[in-house]
Amino acid sequence: MSGTSSPGAVKKLLENMQGDLRGLSLECRKKFPPVKEAAESGIIKVKTIAARNSDILAALKENSSEVVQPFLMGCGTKEPKITQLCLAAIQRLMSHEVVSEAAAGNIINMLWQLMENSLEELKLLQTVLVLLTTNTVVHDEALSKAIVLCFRLHFTKDNITNNTAAATVRQVVTVVFERVVAEDERYKDTIDQPVAVQGNSNRRSVSTLKPCAKDAYMLFQDLCQLVNADAPYWLVGMTEMTRTFGLELLESVLNDFPQVFLQHQEFSFLLKERVCPLVIKLFSPNIKFRQGSSTSSSPAPVEKPYFPICMRLLRVVSVLIKQFYSLLVTECEIFLSLLVKFLDADKPQWLRAVAVESIHRLCVQPQLLRSFCQSYDMKQHSTKVFRDIVNALGSFIQSLFLVPSTGNTSATPNQTGSNASGNTSSAQTSPGVVGMRGGATVLPAFEYRGTWIPILNVTVQGSAKATYLEMLDKVEPPTIPEGYAMSVAFHCLLDLVRGITTMIEGELGEAETVNETTAETTSLPTQSSEQQDLQSVSNQSEKDLVSRAVWEEMVNACWCGLLAALSLLLDASTDEAATESILKAELTMAALCGRLGLVTSRDAFITAICKGSLPPHYALTVLNSTTAALSSKSYSIQGQNVQMISPSSESHQQVVAVGQPLALQPQGTVMLTSKNIQCMRTLLNLAHCHGAVLGTSWQLVLATLQHLVWILGLKPGVGGALKPGRAVEGPSTVLTTAVMTDLPVISNILSRLFESSQYLDDVSLHHLINALCSLSLEAMDMAYGNNKEPSLFAVAKLLETGLVNMHRIEILWRPLTGHLMEVCQHPNSRMREWGAEALTSLIKAGLTFSHDPPLSQNQRLQLLLLNPLKELSNISHPDIGIKQLECVLQILQSQGDSLGPGWPLVLGVMGAIRSDQGESLIRTAFQCLQLVVTDFLPTMPCTCLQIVVEVAGNFGLHNQELNISLTSIGLLVLFHLLDRVRESSTTADKEKIESGGGNILIHHSRDTAEKQWAETWVLTLAGVARIFNTRRYLLQPLGDFSQAWDVLLDHIQSAALSKNNEVSLAALKSFQEILQIVSPVRDSEKPDTPPAINVSVPVVVGTTTATSLGRSFMRTDSIGERIGRYSGSEPPVITDEIEDLNLWWAAWNSWYRIGSESTRPPITCDKLTFIPSQPFLTALIQIFPALYQHIKTGFSMDDLQKLGVILHGAVSVPISSDASPFILPSYTEAVLTSLQEAVLTALDVLQKAICVGSESMQIMYPAIFDQLLAFVEFSCKPPQYGQLETKHIANAKYNQIQLFAPAEWVALNYVPFAERSVEVVVDLYQKTACHKAVVTEKVLQNIIKTLRIPLSLKYSCPSESTWKLAVSSLLKVLSIGLPVARQHASSGKFDSMWPELANTFEDFLFTKSTPPYNLSVQEFQKNESIDVEVVQLISTEILPYANFIPKEFVGQIMTMLNKGSIHSQSSSFTEAEIDIRMREEFSKVCFETLLQFSFSNKVTTPQEGYISRMALSVLLKRSQDVLHRYIEDERLSGKCPLPRQQVTEIIFVLKAVSTLIDSLKKTQPENVDANTWAQVIALYPTLVECITCSSSEVRSALKEALVPFKDFMHPPASKVQNGAS
Repeated sequence: MSGTSSPGAVKKLLENMQGDLRGLSLECRKKFPPVKEAAESGIIKVKTIAARNSDILAALKENSSEVVQPFLMGCGTKEPKITQLCLAAIQRLMSHEVVSEAAAGNIINMLWQLMENSLEELKLLQTVLVLLTTNTVVHDEALSKAIVLCFRLHFTKDNITNNTAAATVRQVVTVVFERVVAEDERYKDTIDQPVAVQGNSNRRSVSTLKPCAKDAYMLFQDLCQLVNADAPYWLVGMTEMTRTFGLELLESVLNDFPQVFLQHQEFSFLLKERVCPLVIKLFSPNIKFRQGSSTSSSPAPVEKPYFPICMRLLRVVSVLIKQFYSLLVTECEIFLSLLVKFLDADKPQWLRAVAVESIHRLCVQPQLLRSFCQSYDMKQHSTKVFRDIVNALGSFIQSLFLVPSTGNTSATPNQTGSNASGNTSSAQTSPGVVGMRGGATVLPAFEYRGTWIPILNVTVQGSAKATYLEMLDKVEPPTIPEGYAMSVAFHCLLDLVRGITTMIEGELGEAETVNETTAETTSLPTQSSEQQDLQSVSNQSEKDLVSRAVWEEMVNACWCGLLAALSLLLDASTDEAATESILKAELTMAALCGRLGLVTSRDAFITAICKGSLPPHYALTVLNSTTAALSSKSYSIQGQNVQMISPSSESHQQVVAVGQPLALQPQGTVMLTSKNIQCMRTLLNLAHCHGAVLGTSWQLVLATLQHLVWILGLKPGVGGALKPGRAVEGPSTVLTTAVMTDLPVISNILSRLFESSQYLDDVSLHHLINALCSLSLEAMDMAYGNNKEPSLFAVAKLLETGLVNMHRIEILWRPLTGHLMEVCQHPNSRMREWGAEALTSLIKAGLTFSHDPPLSQNQRLQLLLLNPLKELSNISHPDIGIKQLECVLQILQSQGDSLGPGWPLVLGVMGAIRSDQGESLIRTAFQCLQLVVTDFLPTMPCTCLQIVVEVAGNFGLHNQELNISLTSIGLLVLFHLLDRVRESSTTADKEKIESGGGNILIHHSRDTAEKQWAETWVLTLAGVARIFNTRRYLLQPLGDFSQAWDVLLDHIQSAALSKNNEVSLAALKSFQEILQIVSPVRDSEKPDTPPAINVSVPVVVGTTTATSLGRSFMRTDSIGERIGRYSGSEPPVITDEIEDLNLWWAAWNSWYRIGSESTRPPITCDKLTFIPSQPFLTALIQIFPALYQHIKTGFSMDDLQKLGVILHGAVSVPISSDASPFILPSYTEAVLTSLQEAVLTALDVLQKAICVGSESMQIMYPAIFDQLLAFVEFSCKPPQYGQLETKHIANAKYNQIQLFAPAEWVALNYVPFAERSVEVVVDLYQKTACHKAVVTEKVLQNIIKTLRIPLSLKYSCPSESTWKLAVSSLLKVLSIGLPVARQHASSGKFDSMWPELANTFEDFLFTKSTPPYNLSVQEFQKNESIDVEVVQLISTEILPYANFIPKEFVGQIMTMLNKGSIHSQSSSFTEAEIDIRMREEFSKVCFETLLQFSFSNKVTTPQEGYISRMALSVLLKRSQDVLHRYIEDERLSGKCPLPRQQVTEIIFVLKAVSTLIDSLKKTQPENVDANTWAQVIALYPTLVECITCSSSEVRSALKEALVPFKDFMHPPASKVQNGAS
């Protein structure tokens, strides 16, 4: 229960009331009896109510009109004592809330009367206040009357009453609006606010409002009326009112109750329709007024601005903008534009001051500024309000410097040149210096070109505490102290920057967090790559994009103005704290622009800081170009052009350092002031904290720092840190003690700056590195051509950056080391020294850093780190070589055990030292090598042994005796090493090494101990062979060379025969190497500087087989080229020095043993059988030509036989089906494998040597033919390899090789090989046909015999090309061989050849194989033409020489021709094909040959006559058949013409018949059989029947055939029959 309604309180109230009534009764008893009676009846009334009601207060309220009546009557007496008593009693009733509405009305009327009589004025105010604050019963007219009463009392003569009334009015107005808030709160859940009609212009229509709201509306409306000097509608009875008071009331309502105006449309309407126009109207004198303009010229005098009203209007405007901006967008645009106008220089000082204070209020509200930007600057045809505000502040600040402030007594106009000298005399002229010269204390101030403006402490950071806007009691405009407006404007800028950067940074942060959480986004807006993709993430919501657009617009709108103002202030500031604030503002803006990716503005702010760091007018290209770009667009502010003000050199700053500028030409000294150092620290701070957003402007920052470091004389020390050092030349740097103590700090910050690069993202880090590299390039350019001390800043910082970013060194290693390599080649020794220092430090640090994964598991990275060390070898400066080798030595000492795959690079560095590089270098390199040999041979990978060997050999070239001793030591070591390796390799474990514990991946080619030892064996052997090859002329004079040679051959042989493909192939490579020896250059001709060995680094990743395969044929000259040389007219010149036959025969024996062992087929065949690989066999055979050159003089038939066995064996070896797709061409391609090429090449080398060799050598021809013919047979009968089952390539399972199944063995496609062998045979035979050995050994017969195989198979050959090649080859061979055979006919050497030839013809022309069913007509005709060629050969080369040829042979030929002419009547064809497939052309040629042979008139033997007769009979029979068939077909075909072939055939027969008859006539009659004539005559009737045929061609041929028959027509012999004649 509340205090007033508790039983005790009620009892007390009743007692007090009764007491009051009694008192009243007493006071009025004499003078005012009616009052006394009313009081007494009142006592009774109160008692009755108390007795009858339980809720006494409610009953009292109900009857309050009666209860109050006595007191009202008492007030009416106008007696002070009685009135006071009554007012006190009424107040008591009110405070217990027992006054009804009616009673309240009566009370107010009574108070009004008292007021009109000027009685108890303070008591009245008190009573009104109690009445309105304790309850809400007073409404409408009663309320307005109460308010008017208070207003009236405000304007009395009495000061106390006035002030009390003013306070009461304020309180009452507040109460009225508080009621609205309470009412809204009460109704907020029950009914929705009724929506008022939009654009309601009838200001009386407030019917929609609830009671309290209605009262407030009427009150506010009348306040506007009153301020506008119009009559009120509701506050009836007002007599006077002041504008200032009205404006204060309006301001307090707007400020305290914004929600009322925002929630009720009626109130919003008042704002728009009444308040704003009113404000604009009242502002007009301020707008029009121009200070100093003469009033006389204008027709109407301009009203002067009135400070009290103007200041209050600005307060109202501030509230309107702050609270109702969203409602009044257009109006606020006008207000803001006005504010900006009030800053103009022609406005009174006090107006500018209050305007700047008002703007300051806006500047501390970043969200509001953001709204301005969105509503105005970002709209198309709107004023750019936000930009204008910032620009106005800028031009305001400039105007304060440029225009002496009028009306301010303290501002002294600048005397010309009074301050220009900048010396201490300014102490007397400058008002800012207090006291005399000795102990002058300088006030904080801005000073620019002689204008001195003090900085006042006007406000706390971030709050806009105004001075003049609060002067509500002043009527006259105040005097503004000098510097006040400047100080406020300065704070406006700082607060503006702080506000918007904090707001945008915060929102950016939120947006990023949201992005990170919603999705692992691709790129975040913080990574400021220059052309930043602002739609960085596809799923970024629309909101983010909108926000980003606003942020960018805000920055774009304000940066120019801000920068112009801040640069000017920075230049003018003489106060450290002010300078610090300005720099901080520039820094935060630069960082924000960077984060938003706004490059131009970012660079502009950074440039400003950079320029501030350097002495005035310092020539620094980077900065000047940027500034030029900026100053070329001067910023237009309010129609005035505001240039970027360049620093004025007359600063009053304390000089703290004098130093040399960093320039090409020596110039004078430059001075650094404490402000420069302060700017430098800001620059460092910027780079340190915001490096990630600097992007390309790292260039600006670092260039500036480089120059500052140079001027201050800092020099790089260990690890790249800069330390104070002495200047090397010129007047030495002068530093004050202040700066001396600062230097270590600056140096430390500089180092920390580059240390913090480890936190930059990759893109930003690249920007930093690029900037350092281009700085360094500039420094290098400056250092060219002089030995002046160069600037090492960039190189030192590159080193520092590299060292702290080791964890991600891969991404920057190439640009970093690439640049340092260039530095190392610079002619300036100091530059070079630092380049090498930086590079070697980085390499050492990189190798010792604990990378993840460690270097031992990341070979690529290790090689990357070591690579620059190797590249240093290309630089000729000896000092670089020393640095390089020192680095190698340190690496060996610290990392030698873990170099692993890096060894080849490290060894390569030692091997690259040349004789001309001086003794000390060679000595250091040799020291490194000794360390390697003594400590690391056992631990280095076996791959490297050969490199060690090469490097050791290379050292030998530097000095002769050393060389020989080294080499012989090398040999002793090497063979020992080889033995050990061979032993380990053969006994090594074949178990697979699992990749178990560690996460090292072992390639399958290295996953057993055996495979790993195999690699060691390969490399060691290769190294030794290379030593033998390259150092042979040194080794040969040693006594035991031939012994060493045998040992080497033995090693090669055992390696070649090892069952490991990799080792065996490598052994052959070494074999090739020791055979390819060219004659050495004799000492006299030796070049002075042997070239450095270029040690190739084997690729460790991937299978070694692949690399060694690739390398085994990469020789200085290919085998083909060598053969070309050998087959030249002159044999190669071989020096006696080398030619030692015993060595070469030893090599031949080794080769033969390797060959015969490896090509011998296995006895048993299971899946573990070892079969040599194709690359191995190829390499083996390729060795022969080179070897043969050394031993050809003693090469015997015996050796040839041995060679043949190996060649034959090698070609017969099958290949695994796994490998076949890689080695074999597809079945259709006629390509030889490398092995087959090599075999033919070997034979080619032999035959060419025989050709030019002695007679004794030429007996080898037949053996070569035999070898080749054996290969020819492979075309039809592939060779067998022992018992191994091979599949023909066509059915090997190409596509489905099963893993882990025993590999299938595939025979090669021998057809191309066999066919190439045929071609070789023909060529060779053409050269050697007449040779004695060739004739004697029956080579021709063997060739025919071999060719007979494919010819008899014909269509059954594996490849069709084979028999076609065989025919053409046979024809070529015969055209050469037959004349030779005829020549030797008598000797009987060719007797056995003829039957072979006859059988060959027979088998080919009448083959038993059938053509494939799909053979096309064209193909058939082509094949037929081949048959015809054979018959033509018989008719030209054989039959004409029948006398020299055995008779049996001729007989066989005739039989064949016969058979050929009949053969065509094969009945196996369909009717349609019959004409084509009958080998017509062939038959015709056989027929013609027979004719030609049969009717030669030179028949000498009965045998020949018999052949002719038989032939004739057959011919005639055939002619008869053809004619019959033709007649029959012609009859059946009706009108259709017969096929062309048939017509041709009949014409041919008819012509043959006429030829036949002619021939018969010419022949001796005794030679022609009577039977033959009978057959000829029997043709006649058949011919006659043909007369009806339709073909004209046939008819004309028929005519010719019939004509000869006239000779057979004789009159018949007369016979008498039956007596008749």
